[in-house]
Amino acid sequence: MKLIVAVVQDEDADNLVQELVNASFRVTRVSSTGSLLRTGNSSLIVGVDEREVQHVISIIQRVCKRRTQIAVPYSPALEPGLLYLAENFEVEVGGAIIFVLNVERYERL
Repeated sequence: MKLIVAVVQDEDADNLVQELVNASFRVTRVSSTGSLLRTGNSSLIVGVDEREVQHVISIIQRVCKRRTQIAVPYSPALEPGLLYLAENFEVEVGGAIIFVLNVERYERL
């Protein structure tokens, strides 16, 4: 048994959850926030048999594409302790960070 944790942008999360459910996977969505852009992320948790790991990853790759966007820096007065960037800057967003973990025990009650 494997536990897949995928951190994706909120912009991709709804479509990804729907695609995983359509493929008969159970998924749990946990809201989170990114550190640089302070934008919404979701951590999706999926428990699967080892033979299904690549299928889940292929769905994530198909749905969560990388793209660029213009980021507006936060004022240091609003966010003390952050590096101050005076200009808007372009960043790459999207895609996913995927962790595949071994599961020693699994129970569904």
